[in-house]
Amino acid sequence: MGNLPQIKETIMLIRELVSIPSPSGNTSKVIDFCEQYLEGLDLEIKQNRKGGLLITIPGKDNDQHRMLTAHVDTLGAMVKEIKSNGRLKLAMIGGFRWNSVEGEYCKIETESGNTYTGTILMKQTSVHVYKDAGEAKRNDENIEVRIDEMTNSEEETRKLGINVGDFVSFDPRVQVTESGFIKSRHLDDKASTAILLRMIKWIKEEEIELPHTTHFLISNNEEIGYGGNSNITPETVEYLAVDMGALGEGQSSDEYTVSICAKDSSGPYHYGLRKHLVNLARKNNVEYRVDIYPYYGSDASAAIKAGHDIVHGLIGPGIESSHAFERTHESSLINTEKLLYAYVQSPITNY
Repeated sequence: MGNLPQIKETIMLIRELVSIPSPSGNTSKVIDFCEQYLEGLDLEIKQNRKGGLLITIPGKDNDQHRMLTAHVDTLGAMVKEIKSNGRLKLAMIGGFRWNSVEGEYCKIETESGNTYTGTILMKQTSVHVYKDAGEAKRNDENIEVRIDEMTNSEEETRKLGINVGDFVSFDPRVQVTESGFIKSRHLDDKASTAILLRMIKWIKEEEIELPHTTHFLISNNEEIGYGGNSNITPETVEYLAVDMGALGEGQSSDEYTVSICAKDSSGPYHYGLRKHLVNLARKNNVEYRVDIYPYYGSDASAAIKAGHDIVHGLIGPGIESSHAFERTHESSLINTEKLLYAYVQSPITNY
């Protein structure tokens, strides 16, 4: 497969990506960053009407296409209500639980573009005041944002320019350890996005001729269910989502291998493509796990539900504590890269 990019370069790119706030619905800054990252590579690039980024690399065969996707939109929130004490009630963006962001620093971006910092807290946080601080429900009613400004009323908060519908993003708190772990919010799915961006750059810089015309979609609405369900050419045969492998009790995936999904909440992924990916992993000494995710859906399953006649698959690095305090290891990123680089250079099989 030639000289693959150094993993340090991929990790540096992940750090940059997770540091750009991009909750679903407010992703233009991170999409612009991705487009700028690929500047000067003589690529066919455009943004679709939904705000996602489409990159096409012509291949030897232009009759059968491939599409790979990763998403840059993340979990987040919107201002639901400005309370009488000046604090904010929130509405979730994406599928997480309030306990996973309790105590987290956040940013509130106003419609005018101003940004304020704050902390997501339980109304009953102080154990010196609230007897039920530990038992109170972590729900929409009790979670609020304490804004880092001198505001004690709804009127004072509105004077800051904060209004209902403003986006709230979570501090990623990204760290890379000497033992090779990278821990941060939003590794779902900015780790995979970094891998795809690095691969696109590698293909162009190494002048690799792909066997098939290949499209890459950096999608921006996956967390709300429809990021990758459009802009699929009629010639597209295979559609591969590159997204996290979810870890936990009963799962076979781990933080050190690439996860190949057999089934998620949408049903089984294409068996022929899954076997092709497993065979490529074995042939190229890629450490992998096959897994099933009971509460998961991907851009590939969204494309199937939208009615596209495609062969769909899902792979990605193993991410611990998904939708919360996420972590993976550089070895998982490496194995994911190795499998992807082998995949895009392999011929489409006769399904």
